[in-house]
Amino acid sequence: MFVSFEGIDGSGKSTQIKLLAARLEEMQREVRVFREPGGSVLSEKIRALLLDDAFEVDPFAEMLLFSAARAQLVAKEIRPRIDAGTIVICDRFFDSTIAYQGYGREFGDVDWLADFQMRVTAGLAPVRTYLLRISAAAAVSRRRTRAGDGKEDRMEQGGMTFFERVEAAYDKLAAEAPSRIVVLDGHQSIEVLHQQIWADFKSL
Repeated sequence: MFVSFEGIDGSGKSTQIKLLAARLEEMQREVRVFREPGGSVLSEKIRALLLDDAFEVDPFAEMLLFSAARAQLVAKEIRPRIDAGTIVICDRFFDSTIAYQGYGREFGDVDWLADFQMRVTAGLAPVRTYLLRISAAAAVSRRRTRAGDGKEDRMEQGGMTFFERVEAAYDKLAAEAPSRIVVLDGHQSIEVLHQQIWADFKSL
């Protein structure tokens, strides 16, 4: 089984992933968590490049780097574990590229990008995607509180207008794939969100 978590940076994805993984491990289920970009040796090196604010990355090049990291992760880590019966949870997947690069960076041909992502993953898609929805303004506030020193990585420096486009993109993606994407109010408490996710996950 393969599920993903999506949302603007600061939406609480990582916390909910940890809670879900811990609950499955308590039940003696085999579970692996991966993050995007990253999750494999090559993909982690690409992650370092993508988040380094010393680089000014062309939007098309950015999309290709994210896609290269994803292709490697799927081929070397995710697909083999799914085939072995492991529950795989991914912090971001192709929805992020469509939302961030397609709409946030105003890529242009989003339909082409969505089709390209299915080629990148060799047709692999999550059976369920949990979208933690919070406003762009709330996400910025959370990130700054979390960072402490106020320093944000290159992707987090996109600006309010950028993140508002990403926020709207996620709403559009959820409306287009209601059977896969479960939208959750990310402003709710951690425990309430976990219980909602667990109730839906059990139905799978």
